[in-house]
Amino acid sequence: MKTINLAIIEDDLIIQESLVEFFGMQENIVTVLVASSVESFFEKIKNCEKAPKILLLDINLPGLSGLEGLPLIKKELPELDVMMLTTFEETDKIFKALSCGACSYLSKRVSLQKILEAVKIVNNGGSYMSPAIARKIANFYAPKKKQLLTERQLEIVEGIVSGKSYKMIASDLFVSIDTIRSHIKNIYKTLEINCKAELINKSFNKEI
Repeated sequence: MKTINLAIIEDDLIIQESLVEFFGMQENIVTVLVASSVESFFEKIKNCEKAPKILLLDINLPGLSGLEGLPLIKKELPELDVMMLTTFEETDKIFKALSCGACSYLSKRVSLQKILEAVKIVNNGGSYMSPAIARKIANFYAPKKKQLLTERQLEIVEGIVSGKSYKMIASDLFVSIDTIRSHIKNIYKTLEINCKAELINKSFNKEI
């Protein structure tokens, strides 16, 4: 296998040293640049004898964040494969990183062996997502479940699940008890249930 020139931008020294030590033990992988910030990366890349092929990039960095620095890095080094390695697993950060040019997104919760596997996959032209990240992306694109109840009916269900009486719910919502009873009747009909226990069970199981 051809040698993989690797760069790392990570400000946590313990993680940084762990990555450098681990990849230093691997055949055909050479860590050619290590930086603690995007700004430092740009300074060091000027004097880097071997251009990196793959970059492991953290998000939470001093100065420019990884997400802010990513488009600048891709502009300067368009052929560089950037793999996000971060604690952040929020959907908005995942999509922002991918839209800015990252080819992979890994959680720091994965093992070093998994990171190595991901680096090899990217080196062979592929992409890698941590299982938890891949699930978030799949959930984002999955068909959204149709909301069965109206917003007012959901407020009433919330009151019932909280243990409130019809009178208390009516007071909270500034409506009559008869209105609450009418809503309850329609809720049972929509959900095809017959009692409060079934309603609470559906709520706990997130079936509403």
